[in-house]
Amino acid sequence: MDIDSHDFAHAWNNTSSFGQAKGSPKAPAAMAKEIGFVQGKWQDIVALAKKEGKYIFVDAFTTWCSPCIQLQKFTFKDAAAAEYYNTHFINYTIDMEKGEGLALAEKWNINEYPTLLFFSPEGKLVKKQTGYIDGKRLIDLGTDVLTAIEKK
Repeated sequence: MDIDSHDFAHAWNNTSSFGQAKGSPKAPAAMAKEIGFVQGKWQDIVALAKKEGKYIFVDAFTTWCSPCIQLQKFTFKDAAAAEYYNTHFINYTIDMEKGEGLALAEKWNINEYPTLLFFSPEGKLVKKQTGYIDGKRLIDLGTDVLTAIEKK
């Protein structure tokens, strides 16, 4: 997979209303006003994370989940959270009731929504959080994950 930072302009111009890049995984820029989520198959997301040496943040959602919608409308558009997550993580959002999401929900044992997950660059689950959180708490959560890794 060949993904360069100069591909950001293409990814940004081809995003949905939730900042999801269409097509192959693209790295979002740290300057975005919302968290930039990449799309693709899970194996491609892990490959991108390995290549960039970054941990993966996953928003596991459903379309009927009100707190999931609140995360998308508010938390993921928090400027400070966006800067932090776009700098430190590969961000991935997936509908757990469609396509690959069905198998991943079972594999990751997800039965509550929203579920926020953190994975190592190799795809190993390191933290799981359920429920709505605001931008500040999301930053705290990401910081906790990265701090725990540094202590190892």
